[in-house]
Amino acid sequence: MAAAVTPRALLLALGLCFAQVTQAAGAALDPEQSQVFRAWFVRIAEEQLRQGPSPRWQQQDCAGLVRFAANEALKVHDDKWLRANGLSNRYLPPELTLSAEQRQLAQTWQQGGGQVGPYVNAIKLIQYNSQLVGRDLNQARPGDLIFFDQGDDQHLMIWMGRNIAYHTGTRTPNDNGMRSVSLQQLMTWKDTRWIPDESNPNFIGIYRLSFLAR
Repeated sequence: MAAAVTPRALLLALGLCFAQVTQAAGAALDPEQSQVFRAWFVRIAEEQLRQGPSPRWQQQDCAGLVRFAANEALKVHDDKWLRANGLSNRYLPPELTLSAEQRQLAQTWQQGGGQVGPYVNAIKLIQYNSQLVGRDLNQARPGDLIFFDQGDDQHLMIWMGRNIAYHTGTRTPNDNGMRSVSLQQLMTWKDTRWIPDESNPNFIGIYRLSFLAR
């Protein structure tokens, strides 16, 4: 769990950190690659909703969902991968053509202090690995992240294009922690801390993974 921080202080900190978000020019995805990545990223997140969390997904929390979907989206989606993920080869996005360095982007997250690795929590995904898009959901594209700061912890949701997906704590033995809500449902949430509206100080903004084309 991240240390407590106010939304205003967090925004200021994130503003400073954008200068530190660096991806090698040869590793960042171009616009066409970014579009295909988004399609795979969203599809993989959808499969976690449909089938339940994959056994391949080891760290099941909100940031873990982002890391898992990004890592799987960057892999080669051959027959072995499809079998391992319980997918057929029908209605899939086109295959990504990537360099070896690009395939490793979700294994080399910026962790701060010049460190990189396969693990990063929610706040560091935002601080070091994403760029602010804004606080208007009309600016969001599929695969963008919706970031909330609740003071003592932070939370990520994924904008899927038609709905919002996220992982939360389980409530019953059969609860896999995955949730999907429409924007209308979220905008009328009883707990107003989770409403992605500019009037909500807990809603920090929409962020885009920094290796994607803007």
